[in-house]
Amino acid sequence: MSLRRTTSAVVSVAAVAVAAAGTVPTAAAAHGYANSFERLATFPAYLNSSIDDTAAAEISTVTEDGRTVVYTDSPGKRLGFVDITDPSRPKPAGTLAMDGEPTSVAHLGRLLLAGVNTRASFTSPSGKLVVIDAATRTVVRSLELGGQPDSVAVAPSGRYIAVAIENERDEDVNDGAIPQAPAGWLSVIDTRTWQVTKVSLDGLADVAPTDPEPEYVSINSRDEAVVSLQENNHLAVVSLRTGRVISDFSAGTVTVNGVDVRDDDQITLDGSITAKREPDGVAWITEDLFATANEGDYEGGSRGWSIFDKKTGKAVWDAGNTLEHLAVEHGQYPDKRSDAKGIEVENVAFGRLGGVPYVFVNSERGNFTAAYDVSKPAKPRFKQLMPTTNAPEGVVTVPSRGLVVVSSEEEDASIGIRGSIQIFKLGARAEDTQISSKNTIPWGALSGLSPVPGSGDKMVAVTDSVYTPTRILTLSTDGVISKQLTVTKDNKPVGYDAEGLVAREKGGYWLAVEGSASTPNLLVRLDSRGRVQEEITLPADVAATITTNGLEGVAENGRHVWVAVQRTLKGDPANTARIGRYDTVSKTWSWLLYPLDTAPTGWVGLSELVAVDGNTFAVVERDNQRGPLAAVKKVYTFDVPTGSGSSASASASVSVSVSASASAASWVGTPVVTKKLRKDLLPLLKAGNGWVQDKVEGLAIAGDGRTYAVTDNDGLDDSTGETVLLNLGRLL
Repeated sequence: MSLRRTTSAVVSVAAVAVAAAGTVPTAAAAHGYANSFERLATFPAYLNSSIDDTAAAEISTVTEDGRTVVYTDSPGKRLGFVDITDPSRPKPAGTLAMDGEPTSVAHLGRLLLAGVNTRASFTSPSGKLVVIDAATRTVVRSLELGGQPDSVAVAPSGRYIAVAIENERDEDVNDGAIPQAPAGWLSVIDTRTWQVTKVSLDGLADVAPTDPEPEYVSINSRDEAVVSLQENNHLAVVSLRTGRVISDFSAGTVTVNGVDVRDDDQITLDGSITAKREPDGVAWITEDLFATANEGDYEGGSRGWSIFDKKTGKAVWDAGNTLEHLAVEHGQYPDKRSDAKGIEVENVAFGRLGGVPYVFVNSERGNFTAAYDVSKPAKPRFKQLMPTTNAPEGVVTVPSRGLVVVSSEEEDASIGIRGSIQIFKLGARAEDTQISSKNTIPWGALSGLSPVPGSGDKMVAVTDSVYTPTRILTLSTDGVISKQLTVTKDNKPVGYDAEGLVAREKGGYWLAVEGSASTPNLLVRLDSRGRVQEEITLPADVAATITTNGLEGVAENGRHVWVAVQRTLKGDPANTARIGRYDTVSKTWSWLLYPLDTAPTGWVGLSELVAVDGNTFAVVERDNQRGPLAAVKKVYTFDVPTGSGSSASASASVSVSVSASASAASWVGTPVVTKKLRKDLLPLLKAGNGWVQDKVEGLAIAGDGRTYAVTDNDGLDDSTGETVLLNLGRLL
């Protein structure tokens, strides 16, 4: 349960579609399951201090009245409070300083119980249980634990508190191998006397029996605690009444087939792992059954979760590859973790909401929480994949209010990733859908969108350089990906940084390919089978002035192909971008200037181009900010200036402005278009109540007459990984 303070390549996640006009069928329904939980709000932890503060949200609880979330903020050495009287409008409710790093928090009636790590070093661990009056936020008592606490649980009876004393190993010593003294144990507190009893867990596991490192603890209504010994790949059940271990068993080793085991920018489900489960979070489902999150540690991780029977010590159910496949289908699989622990299942929670028993499963690297109906524990039913912010660690249910609270710890303000609390509520909105794929087609990083000519409900999207080779994906307007087409060159798969796509009326496709310091920006023509037919470079003088933010959109209009350059060319007026026109007959380029908005923070550029009619185009204009800093996400239209020779029937001899041989810096005389705002997308991006996504990169007028927009999730690299599909109605 270590706090990750640095950015890492994280997963590919689920996509939420926000219908702006009318109700559309759901992709979830197409797969035989229906969304049950609506995301009400996302609360950045920094709201309890300042936007410049480093603030995480690791483990959380909700007070007895269900109206306040309390979370641990280890970097800030404090507890944070969020008022959820109205769960759709959470309010900052302050912090409480701790004398050390809080690692876990739970509640007992009106009391809060915080495990606080005060260790001086790995070899000299120490910690305490701080008991706080939730109403006054005063410390009632502080109990020395003698070691480093990692998880706090309260018995449903209220009689006992259990604290897992991990005394975690130093990963820099002997590559983190155990045993490493001192060993951990379970501390049990009788709430009648507040006496602390130490329960030894030595000698139980086959792996390093002298060094148990208890990770997580959960208590059933019989006052029995299940404790995960993660590094030891072991589970123990302790009677809190007697202070004795009543059963213990190995978490086991499993072979999982059909998973991706290579970090190679491809999601290929053809590998196999044999690994110890090494569970982290645990949660009782019944008096005899409990769930485990099989995160793994230095020797394991099964990429799923399990349900164990405490009596037999056997797994009555195991996810196998199914949860990882769900992550792939929902675009939330972290390819860069393929050679490690994949989606890295971190935690589990149980709750009965609306009369249905659910298990909620957090994927730390996939940035999602999966909900399962466990009415039949031997056959859990997947219900929904709920996208979260980065590295969801804590998950807790509030049955009295039908709420699920997820706390995410990752904090990197430099790239707009912040620790946060997210609140979900039982009760789906009819218009909510999720992009998902059939037959586990992998997807993510959707950087361009186009209608399929002649189809009323089909579109195509293209993947960018996050994945290789480049693929064109067919999806329905309700968000179901049904086909994939690999782009090839000289009969071999090829990878481009494809940022724009248009499906041609005559068959085949155009791609707008963004260049880099070592590769050129290209306009690429494909046939209907995805085979490269032609690569067209920009004029040398134009290419020399393009920054790394090059071609981002493409449209076809008769004999002309139009492209959008994302940001201002060197030598062009500030806050402008270029719209280029390529004449496929004369093989010449000509240009327009497009005036860009400005944003309070960061830059603004173009990320999509769509032909509306013979003389009108639509663009997506966006800033590079996400979350609360996002300010510019808009759809504009413009008409090509009269006399520019842009219409489908225009003569090849007419030039819009700069010819192929003219200097790109000679922008004087280049027509400047007049733009018209058609839709501000920011309210729609906020309507999903998640972390506002920055990269709106696809726009298409589908055959049904509606306009759709989609965000690029960067394949979860330095992003939340959520993809948002917007139905904008009959906009253009």
